Amino acid sequence: MTEFRVPDPYAALPQLPALTVTSESFADGAALAAGQLGGTMGVEGGLDRSPQVSWSAGPEGTKSYVVTVFDPDAPTASGFWHWSVANIPADVTSLPEGACTAADTSGLPDGAVVVRNDAGFKGFVGAAPPAGHGPHRYILAVHAVGDVIELGDDASCAFVGFNLFGQGLARGTTTALFEQ
Repeated sequence: MTEFRVPDPYAALPQLPALTVTSESFADGAALAAGQLGGTMGVEGGLDRSPQVSWSAGPEGTKSYVVTVFDPDAPTASGFWHWSVANIPADVTSLPEGACTAADTSGLPDGAVVVRNDAGFKGFVGAAPPAGHGPHRYILAVHAVGDVIELGDDASCAFVGFNLFGQGLARGTTTALFEQ
């Protein structure tokens, strides 16, 4: 099989000031642990828990944050969105591990909105790349936003991403790896 890897999925977005993003759940460039693997998608021992994430405060004018997890190496033309939580209040700069799972979003701050991921539900779905497909990157991104994003009940991660194109003020990422 020929491997194709998108070099930088964020290259098509406007350049923005950088946020510093870190995670206690994984080191940048390291493999994911069982907590962030996709048990709902058949990975044995996977717990579908959102990773811990911390970020530096956004620039003046930040009204909210969006946190996403995206796999650009999925065997689709559009990658695979594992998680998108929008409208995190501007005074919040971290989320604990497991703030969101496949079945529970109650650990998120008031006002935060989880949208439907590419597995079809509102929650966090862990990594579950096809066996033998090679290592996949799981890009955890935090976006400072100049407004609260208006989201319908059926909003998708891609819709949130579209809104970030015009409303993003700053962005930072950290990346984990996993393969089966």
